[in-house]
Amino acid sequence: MRSSLAPGVWFFRAFSRDSWFRGLILLLTFLIYACYHMSRKPISIVKSRLHQNCSEQIKPINDTHSLNDTMWCSWAPFDKDNYKELLGGVDNAFLVAYAIGMFISGVFGERLPLRYYLSAGMLLSGLFTSLFGLGYFWNIHELWYFVVIQVCNGLVQTTGWPSVVTCVGNWFGKGKRGFIMGIWNSHTSVGNILGSLIAGIWVNGQWGLSFIVPGIITAIMGVITFLFLIEHPEDVDCTPPQHHGEPAENQDNPEDPGNSPCSIRESGLETVAKCSKGPCEEPAAISFLGALRIPGVVEFSLCLLFAKLVSYTFLYWLPLYIANVAHFSAKEAGDLSTLFDVGGIIGGIMAGLISDYTNGRATTCCVMLILAAPMMFLYNYIGQDGITSSIVMLIICGGLVNGPYALITTAVSADLGTHKSLKGNAKALSTVTAIIDGTGSIGAALGPLLAGLISPMGWNNVFYMLISADVLACLLLCRLVYKEILAWKVSLSRGSGSSMVLTHQR
Repeated sequence: MRSSLAPGVWFFRAFSRDSWFRGLILLLTFLIYACYHMSRKPISIVKSRLHQNCSEQIKPINDTHSLNDTMWCSWAPFDKDNYKELLGGVDNAFLVAYAIGMFISGVFGERLPLRYYLSAGMLLSGLFTSLFGLGYFWNIHELWYFVVIQVCNGLVQTTGWPSVVTCVGNWFGKGKRGFIMGIWNSHTSVGNILGSLIAGIWVNGQWGLSFIVPGIITAIMGVITFLFLIEHPEDVDCTPPQHHGEPAENQDNPEDPGNSPCSIRESGLETVAKCSKGPCEEPAAISFLGALRIPGVVEFSLCLLFAKLVSYTFLYWLPLYIANVAHFSAKEAGDLSTLFDVGGIIGGIMAGLISDYTNGRATTCCVMLILAAPMMFLYNYIGQDGITSSIVMLIICGGLVNGPYALITTAVSADLGTHKSLKGNAKALSTVTAIIDGTGSIGAALGPLLAGLISPMGWNNVFYMLISADVLACLLLCRLVYKEILAWKVSLSRGSGSSMVLTHQR
C-alpha cells in the first residue's frame, strides 16, 4: 500500500497548485486588458499624421492638389481648420458608446460565461480596430465611416473591464489586494505603451497598419482567452479566496482548523454533494439600484468621473500637445508620451501599496489628487523647457494622475463588489465594477471632447480644465476620507488601551 501524504506535504502541494493557477489567471487577464488598451491608443498617435504641416513635406510629382493648397498632405476630412473638433468628435464617438455600454455590460457579465463574453468582445474589438486602419487602404475620406467604427468599437470594448475585474476578484481575496491589483493594473499603461510604439512604426508611412496590427493581436488574444481562461477557482478544484461575506472569526483566526485550505476544500465538496442531490440555490444577481446602495459606490464613482476625465485627456491628446508645443515629429511625440504611462505603472503600484498599509483607499486617492494639480500646472509651464524636465514631469504627472484612477478601478471596485453588506454574494462584483467604471467613462468621454473644443483657444485653458476636474475629484472623497481618519483614531486608541492593560498586568 502507498503511504498517505503528510498534512504538511499535502498543504504545500495544494498551495503550489493554487498559486500556479492564480498566477496564470493574473497573467492572462493582464494580457487581455493590455490588448484592449493597446487597440485604443493608435488614434492618439495618428492624429498628428491626419493633420500636419504640409510646408515641411515634399509634394509628389503626380500630386493633383493646387499649388496654394497647404493641406495637401493631410487626410480628408481632417484637412480643415476645424480638425481638432473633428478629431475630438471621433474620440467622443468611442468614449460615449463605451460609457453607455459599460452600464449594460456589467449586467450581461453577471449572467453570461465570462470566457465566451470576453472572447467575443476581443474578436470584435480586433475587427473594428482593423476596419479603422483599412480606411487608409480603401481610401475612405468620409467622417461617418470613422465615427461608426468608433461607436461599434466602444460598445464591444465594454466587455473587457467588468469581466477581467470579476475574474480576478473570483481568484483573489481582500488581503494585499491593493498591491496585487496595483501591479496587475499596470496592464493599462503597458497596453498604452505597446499601442504607442506599434502605431509609431507606421505613423509616418502607411498609417493604416498602426490600427490593423494591434487589431490582429487583440483578435489572437481573444482566441487564447477562449482556450485558457478559468472563471472560478472551483472549476479546477482550487481554494476559493476569502471575501468580506465570510465569517469574521475565520478571517481573524488563521489557526482555526475551519480556516485551513483542507476545510475550505471539504466544505466546497460538501456543497457540490448537496447540489448533486437536489437543486442548489445560487445567490441572485444584484440590481442596479442595489449596487448603488453599497456604501462608497456613489462617491468613488463620481470621483472616478473626474479622475478619468484627466487621465483620458492625456491618453488621447498628449502626443498632439507635445507635437504642437515642443515641435516634435509624430513618432517622437508618441514615443515621449509613453513616459506618462511609465509613471502610471509606478503610481498604480505605489497607490496599492500605500492603501494596503494604511487601509485607507480614499485617503490615498485624495492625497495623490492634491499633489497632481500643481504638478500639471508646472508641466504646462516648464515641462517643455528641455528634454530632461519633460521626461521627469511626464513620469511624475503620470504617477499622480493614474495612481488614483488605477486604485479605484481595481482594488476599490473589488472591495465594494465583495462588501460585507452583500453577505458573500460575489455576483455583485461585475455590476459594481460596471457602475464605477461606467460613471468614470462619462468623464473619459467629456475630457477629450472638451480638450478638442478648448485647445483652439490655447493649451493653457485645457490644463486649467484638467486641474479643476482634479480638484473636484478630490472634494468628492472628503466624506470617505473623514470616515477613514475616524477609523484610524479608533484603532490607535484601542492600541494604546491594550498597551496600558498589558503594562498594568505586568
